[in-house]
Amino acid sequence: MMKEPIISVQELTAGYGDELILNRVSFEIYPGEVFVILGGSGCGKTTLLRHLVGLNRPHSGDILIDGDNIASGNETAIGKAMRKIGILFQSSALFGSMTIEENVALPIAEYTDLSPAAISDLVRMKLCMVGLSGYERHLPSEISGGMRKRAGLARALAMSPKILFLDEPTAGLDPPTSAEIDDLIRHINQTIGTTIVIVTHELDSILKIGQRVIMLEKDAKGIIACGDPNHLKHYSNDPIVRRFFNRESLSRSEESI
Repeated sequence: MMKEPIISVQELTAGYGDELILNRVSFEIYPGEVFVILGGSGCGKTTLLRHLVGLNRPHSGDILIDGDNIASGNETAIGKAMRKIGILFQSSALFGSMTIEENVALPIAEYTDLSPAAISDLVRMKLCMVGLSGYERHLPSEISGGMRKRAGLARALAMSPKILFLDEPTAGLDPPTSAEIDDLIRHINQTIGTTIVIVTHELDSILKIGQRVIMLEKDAKGIIACGDPNHLKHYSNDPIVRRFFNRESLSRSEESI
């Protein structure tokens, strides 16, 4: 029997002022999936992410996070849903004046009544999960870009969320470090079953760890493809989808249209 979706987006219309970015977008994400939102520049990936994590309200439509509607619900419903998610921002968004341990401890201290000793133990466990044991006392400026991504991921995991949202998790990293982050994401998904939603245009990562994807397109203001990324790469009949997955440029005839 098909599982109930943990995220359900229904007829989502969103934009900024009079500029429409997404028009009547609908899709579902199921528990335990690694789900990727992809597409070219300006297609609405970031806009969609901001709505999924409650930073923006849509013009219309519904966004259900584990049954709670964050598009039209009250603050109580939104707060309940937000406690089920963790977010890794593209820049990692660590506080530069705080140690890695202090950064990861922030959400735990804010949302639980755990003692300082218990918080410290939990932080060390989360840092161990992402391969940063021994770096508790370091400042963000004292570690590499890849390690900052890991620290941001540890903070996103601090409250043991059902869903992780990752915004361009390998952006700006060298290929070996990107591969390590991909492996870590897959390990988290496989070992603790966290549902992971990734916004990216990094093709290697998409094909390596994405189980199912939606592809947004700027002119369509919505989804033009959905499915297994490796299947789309080899079998899609849509020229836009085929070019994206096979790194093909426009032909001269297409450029002149």
